[in-house]
This record gives sequence, structure tokens and C-alpha cells, in this order.
Amino acid sequence: MIAALTPFLLMLGPVALLVAMGIVFAETGLLVGFFFPGDSLLFTLGVLAAGGLLHLPLWVVALGVALAAVAGDQVGYLLGRRFGPWIYNRPESRWFSRSHAERAQSFFAKHGPKAVVLARFVPVVRTFTPVVAGVARMPRGRFTAYNVLGGLAWTLGLLGVGFYLGGISLIAAHVELFAIGMVALSLVPAAVGLIRHRSTRSAPTEVAQEPAAPRVSV
Repeated sequence: MIAALTPFLLMLGPVALLVAMGIVFAETGLLVGFFFPGDSLLFTLGVLAAGGLLHLPLWVVALGVALAAVAGDQVGYLLGRRFGPWIYNRPESRWFSRSHAERAQSFFAKHGPKAVVLARFVPVVRTFTPVVAGVARMPRGRFTAYNVLGGLAWTLGLLGVGFYLGGISLIAAHVELFAIGMVALSLVPAAVGLIRHRSTRSAPTEVAQEPAAPRVSV
């Protein structure tokens, strides 16, 4: 998708930032992160900013994307608090995979509140982690603090890498290929987690139990 999106962003100029913000927000705010290329999008924006193709300073791009990331997580958190059980009981569809939600739940149970920060760097898992935090009744103030930290680290990190590498002529001339490479690298942790999750589910158990909701210490 990013290969097709890049020429579109080039045509839009400064308006490309608004499109990118909408995509970043939708990743977690609309629970469709498996569909949108957040990591590769930020990398591409950094490369385009380095070449002056967005006609915007890097700090403006970073501020806009970070705000969209934080806002999306906040909406996901509120959805979890209000509609958590309904979300997890939805039937499988093109737009919802229960296995993705279960992986985020396991990720949150393993890492606790810091999962809100760590999940930002794991595609698909970051989509449902704010929802899990809401279901677990993680205190709003604490969630917001981790949310802002994760959003800033993710935005500045990936934009910074793209901006730095965008100064290299080879990468600037083949931004689509390098963006696709970023997608592949970012999916490695998710693929490993999925394999482990499926291995755990396929292991024989004596008694089947409903997964317990994750707990968060105040």
C-alpha cells in the first residue's frame, strides 16, 4: 500500500500531512491498524521532508503526527472502557480478527502499563493495546502519560530515521522500496508473536478456560 501511497503524498504537498494524520489516527482510533502502514508511512514522511517535498519543516510534521497518534490511542482507550466486552465478542470479519485482539491482550498482560509504550513499535498489537488498557481499567492519567511517551518516541524515532536517510541520494531515489523494507522489518516482531501465540493455543490443555481480563496496578 505504501508504494501506491507515496506518489499520492508527493502530489499533495503540505496537505499530505493531514492525510498522514488521518491514517495514524485510524490505526488505533478506528481499530484498523492491520490495514494502514503506520511505520512505513512515518519513514516515508521523513524521507520526503528531508528532500523538501512536503514544503513543511520537520517539527511541524512531527507535531501533527504525534498528536494524531496520541488522539487515536485515547479514542481506543475510551472504546475499551465503554465497549470492551462487545469488541472482543464481535464475530470474525475482514475488519476484525479475534486473534489480533488476543495477542494484544497477552502483550498487555506480559508487560503491564509499559505495553502502551512498547506496543507503539509492534504493528497490529498497537491497534488493540489501548482497547485492552481501557478494558483493564488502567487509570486515565497513567494511560495518558504512557500514551504521550509512546506516541512521541514512535513519531520522532521513525520520522528521524527517514529524515536522516532521506539525505542519502540512493534512498531518496528509491523511497518506495525502502519503505516496503521498513514494513517487512516492522512485521518481524508481530510474526514471531503470532507464531508463539498459535503454538501456545495448539498445545493440549486439560481444562479450557475463558481468558481473564488483564489487570493493571494503580
